[in-house]
Amino acid sequence: MQVPKEGEYITIQSYKHNGSLHRTWRDTMVLKTSDQSLIGCNDHTLVTESDGRRWLTREPAIVYFHKHYWFNIIAMIRDNGISYYCNLASPYALDEEGLKYIDYDLDIKVFPDGEKRLLDVDEYEDHSELWGYSDDIDHILKENVKVLVEWINEEKGPFSKEYVELWYDRYRQLANKQ
Repeated sequence: MQVPKEGEYITIQSYKHNGSLHRTWRDTMVLKTSDQSLIGCNDHTLVTESDGRRWLTREPAIVYFHKHYWFNIIAMIRDNGISYYCNLASPYALDEEGLKYIDYDLDIKVFPDGEKRLLDVDEYEDHSELWGYSDDIDHILKENVKVLVEWINEEKGPFSKEYVELWYDRYRQLANKQ
């Protein structure tokens, strides 16, 4: 699999632990790839749900995926500030179809004022029982919640306003060339 280049578009596919396709984002512009991470931008991107429903993302968002951490981060650029949606998920993999990961239900939402909320705990517990999440996966996810909260509190990486501005500026430069 060839690593996507800056300015190219990829598809992002989210799966559930049982292998079922959960959600697809059709055109995410790649802003940066390294051997460990991928940074992209969604801007009015077509999203298709597992039940066939389709919708467009409302605002530009910088997306961050890593091959070591069990989470990915979406920084949504809104009029009232930056909101974050963080999925507890497997590290990503790339193949000819796009970027793929397993969504493990738990999410952390961060509001522009810094308020944090852990979401979908009930869904996580239901799916853990239904699909038999191992003790190892449970432990890894709980440890990664701690890492994620630390990043949020320290405004590390994607949680820095400067980071989001830098990558959104880069997206606009690349989009204007096309």
